[in-house]
Amino acid sequence: MHADNEKTIRKLKTVRGQIDGLIKMVEDDRYCIDISTQLMASISILKNINKDVLSAHLSHCVYQTLENDDQNDAKEKLAEIEDIINKLNKI
Repeated sequence: MHADNEKTIRKLKTVRGQIDGLIKMVEDDRYCIDISTQLMASISILKNINKDVLSAHLSHCVYQTLENDDQNDAKEKLAEIEDIINKLNKI
């Protein structure tokens, strides 16, 4: 992976902490709106991490493939990006 590993891990650990907090909130039968707010915060961080990972993929993997003039590999990389865009549109 070409994304900033330390930054990515730090953000993932933040989400893990939020998920642990969410579990406790549900166990404690906390107010639904408070739980939903925390869920949205976790989702937001995950989306941000995904943006960083995809950006790094475009900057490194896809760019390298295009520079190498490997048409088959380039088509494969572009198809992967298209699949990801389609999946993101379903979310």
